[in-house]
Amino acid sequence: MRILLVGAGGVGSAAVAIAARRPFFETMVVADHDAARASRAVEGRGERFVAARVDASSAEAVAALCREHRITHVLNAVDPRFVMPIFEGAFAAGADYLDMAMSLSRPHPRRPYAETGVKLGDEQFALADRWQAAGRLALCGIGVEPGLSDVFARYAADELFASIDEIGVRDGANLTVDGYDFAPSFSIWTTIEECLNPPVVWEAGRGWYTTEPFSEPEVFEFPEGIGPVECVNVEHEEVLLIPRWVPARRVTFKYGLGDEFIQVLRTLHKLGLDSTSPVRVGGVTVSPRDVVAACLPDPATLGDRMRGKTCAGTYVTGTGVDGRPRRVYLYHVVDNEWSMREYGHQAVVWQTAVNPVVALELLATGAWTGAGVLGPEALPPKPFLDLLTGYGSPWGMEER
Repeated sequence: MRILLVGAGGVGSAAVAIAARRPFFETMVVADHDAARASRAVEGRGERFVAARVDASSAEAVAALCREHRITHVLNAVDPRFVMPIFEGAFAAGADYLDMAMSLSRPHPRRPYAETGVKLGDEQFALADRWQAAGRLALCGIGVEPGLSDVFARYAADELFASIDEIGVRDGANLTVDGYDFAPSFSIWTTIEECLNPPVVWEAGRGWYTTEPFSEPEVFEFPEGIGPVECVNVEHEEVLLIPRWVPARRVTFKYGLGDEFIQVLRTLHKLGLDSTSPVRVGGVTVSPRDVVAACLPDPATLGDRMRGKTCAGTYVTGTGVDGRPRRVYLYHVVDNEWSMREYGHQAVVWQTAVNPVVALELLATGAWTGAGVLGPEALPPKPFLDLLTGYGSPWGMEER
């Protein structure tokens, strides 16, 4: 296996640190628009790792780099603006493809808070027949959320439930960052995108529909000392992926943002600072959202200031295999102190990065196979969960 990892930011660099301990691949080329950042990510990692520069907005550049290094698998670790050129570049070069976020949505032009427009992943699924015909795999949404959360959904359907009422992905944390009043632990560009777009819900008999941002608040109790966190509806890939392969009456995604974070996002929206449309400022043309991102600290650099744990999980309700009502939360918790001590990367980016590395190893060994545009729930869950535990990061399950 010869891997091209596009993006040497927080998640990409964490993926390098995780993969460096595993023997399943021959070469990993780590590419970024900033060649120096790519070099830093591979420094001291050995001969299997090569740094390169790439323009992720160019399918031709991605394809050329794949051909140069005889790449078999492309792992996309940049923000979702660049999904389609990397996706298309991998196909053009004859490589399989993995990502952690899918192609961007566009709200319904007239009823954005009731009907879907272009949904997350629609552009990729539109090309599924081409990937299927070529016998090639595009494994989409294989981070932590989406990713591990989808694996949990499939595991629950296969092993725990006879029928499912709701699959609700619930994400929360008790992380704090010393020295900052406001410092997101993940890409603010991506966070703005998913939190201010209309959230999507799926219901049997109705299909996909949208609601207002931050709707349907609920207090969810997170395990391992994190405790209660208010969660709200947010647009996320799981709602677009899970119903394609896992039968359930309802699928939702709710994120534990907190009041302060929600107010900051609302303010950015009111001021137009969430916009990606360029504006002219003096002699410079710049996207307001890029300015916001530039003004905040890089999440990858915050690990030594962070305290606490992050939890990603899937809450499933329905009828158990014994015919009785059942409620189960399947989850994965990462303690920032542990991830910094063991890998030198903060908890949120490490938790995201470990899952595509696990998936790549399953593909390398043949434990996972497939063709077309697939989500993680399309593949058997037990090999993934077993190998994740083998990476030293076990998952948990609570009856509720």
